[in-house]
Amino acid sequence: MDKPISILVAEDDSDISRLLCSIITKSGYLPQPAFSGTEALLYLEQRQWSMVLLDLMLPGMTGEELLKWIRVRGSMPVLIISAKGEQQTKVSALRGGADDFITKPFDIEEVSARIDSHLRRFKQILPSASARILEYNGLVLDCDSKAVTAEGAEVALTAREYEILQLLLSEPRKVFTKANLYESVWGEPYYGDDNTVNVHVSNLRGKLAKAAPGSDYIETVWGMGYRLKS
Repeated sequence: MDKPISILVAEDDSDISRLLCSIITKSGYLPQPAFSGTEALLYLEQRQWSMVLLDLMLPGMTGEELLKWIRVRGSMPVLIISAKGEQQTKVSALRGGADDFITKPFDIEEVSARIDSHLRRFKQILPSASARILEYNGLVLDCDSKAVTAEGAEVALTAREYEILQLLLSEPRKVFTKANLYESVWGEPYYGDDNTVNVHVSNLRGKLAKAAPGSDYIETVWGMGYRLKS
């Protein structure tokens, strides 16, 4: 069964937030309002989202700052919905990683259609953990046979190491925090036990390096977590 599509709505105007959440609900998705940039960041750090609707003029942390934070860590669609309709603002947001820019006041049907369109497109291009073959920079993971190769050399992994690598390969651009990795792979709440994750990632790195000497597949993003090296 597919997970429900959850959309984070970062909008400080309560009336507009309610309207956007209503649009999302009527489309069959799950909205989560956030009324400041700081609150939105907390939600973003807690879990993955299918999409973010983002106002630019937010208290606590601006929409531009949130967009930059999102793009360092993930590839989910981000739709800007803002009263700042100047051409340069739109261009800057789109160049900064936004997938679309909708100017307030907006048409309800247009917003609904754009949400559907971007979710549909994202679903088509997203490499999911259920994909049969995951490939990135010389790493190949076959989800059916559970076989892993690095530069053509087979790599024997434990179940935990395999799941960590599969998660990293599912979204190569994303930085996975230790909490992300622990809760996804171990299926338990994360209480700050860095050592468990560190040891498994270190072992995984060692096995990949042994199979493909000179290659460095996993990078540590200090203070944040791990991702595949581009």
